[in-house]
Amino acid sequence: MQEENVRVSLIGIDLGTSFIKAGVLDLELLQVKQVRRVPFPSALTGSPALYREFDPEHILAAVKAVLNEIAPYAGDCQGVVMCTQMHGVIFTTEQGKARSKLTTWQDQRVLEAHPSANGTYFDVMKGRLSADEIRQTGNELRAGLPIGLFFWMAEQGKLPEQNLIPASLADFVIANLCGTRPTVEITNAMALGLLNLETMDWHDAVISKLGLQGLRLPEILPHGAVAGWLDWNGRRIPCYTPIGDYQCAILGALLHSDELSLNISTGSQVSLLKPQVTFGNFQTRPFFDGRFSITITHIPAGRALNALVKLLSELATAQGIHLDDPWGYIAQEAAKIPMPKMEANLAFYSSASGNEGSFTHLQEDELSVGHLFHAAFRSMAENYLGFAKRLSPEQGWNGLVFSGGLVQKIDFLRQMICDQFGTNYRVSPVEEDTLLGLMVLGLAFTGRTATAAEATTLLSEAYNINQVA
Repeated sequence: MQEENVRVSLIGIDLGTSFIKAGVLDLELLQVKQVRRVPFPSALTGSPALYREFDPEHILAAVKAVLNEIAPYAGDCQGVVMCTQMHGVIFTTEQGKARSKLTTWQDQRVLEAHPSANGTYFDVMKGRLSADEIRQTGNELRAGLPIGLFFWMAEQGKLPEQNLIPASLADFVIANLCGTRPTVEITNAMALGLLNLETMDWHDAVISKLGLQGLRLPEILPHGAVAGWLDWNGRRIPCYTPIGDYQCAILGALLHSDELSLNISTGSQVSLLKPQVTFGNFQTRPFFDGRFSITITHIPAGRALNALVKLLSELATAQGIHLDDPWGYIAQEAAKIPMPKMEANLAFYSSASGNEGSFTHLQEDELSVGHLFHAAFRSMAENYLGFAKRLSPEQGWNGLVFSGGLVQKIDFLRQMICDQFGTNYRVSPVEEDTLLGLMVLGLAFTGRTATAAEATTLLSEAYNINQVA
């Protein structure tokens, strides 16, 4: 049955790491409706330990399944807007057909030893670039970016033939849904690691130094351009340029220029918006309306906490006992503890906080779930303040904006962070922040607002949101 009162809508699709989600974006009522999700397909098995690859055809099948499920509710659908997990890449033909697996941001093969015995492939790659070149590409050079995969392939003579295009996950999906050549817009172009933020074009010097001249990089399209046309119930509707999920989550939080974004989920990041490109001891990423975000990502959060839960659940699991949802008990017990002596560092994996975690000052009377997680939450709160001060030493923000499932689920964690900052906060207006971010873009891309900033203001009024006082 078609959803009632949906006169004009878009379909929003989020190609996330855990789920592929879709929702109806009602442009009349400014509401996200009929959200559907399917699990993101599992990684392929049997590859070396540092590899992280997926079957592109499985992903396409999942996208088509969620589209078919939501189609009856889309009303007068005017197009598709999409965001994607960043830093994934698939080599495709001119027609968008996959000629490789999807390699994601979790792939670490660039950390294999380089045959020169001068460290890893990553070490050798970084050594070939100047500090200015690393800064110009966003100061984000790290394992997991496609630039590292490309360099690894080039050094082994495995770069594909020149008629293949390295496409982002979302651009691959659109090319196949629409039968068109893969292109890319700025946020996903930057995610490849080869974009010069000063020229907003491919960085020829970096490409040359790393021996990547054989890459056929996709055409960069402006925000809101039509990347392809989808056959939809006898009509052709536009698929607009897909964007990175990081930028989409910030849009969905309806972030204003003087607010600090704290997105806390499996991973986490702190971000501020800037009116022009700004470089420093942080990452710089393109945003919308000529603006940029400065950010620090890969701050330990849900992944690290889940590692602790897994450890604490091991004995029960070994006895065949399944803990349905331990988080209510964890939050309750952590909130009871006044201030433990125990201190935590949650860097159990490579992150902005290092790559070696620890718990110190352990005493017998503090070996409890409450003490452990109180220390973990305090470590997270201190991390966020420290990294926020790196973005803005003068603390030039007027409040916090929280988004992400973890911080919305655990009130005690949110309060600990606010206590560290000594400021007020608000929470993203909807749980599905990326889908609301796609509505922001949909309003701008379809001409209902002149800019994404104007759409943010419109939705802020619709959801009764003021900037944090």
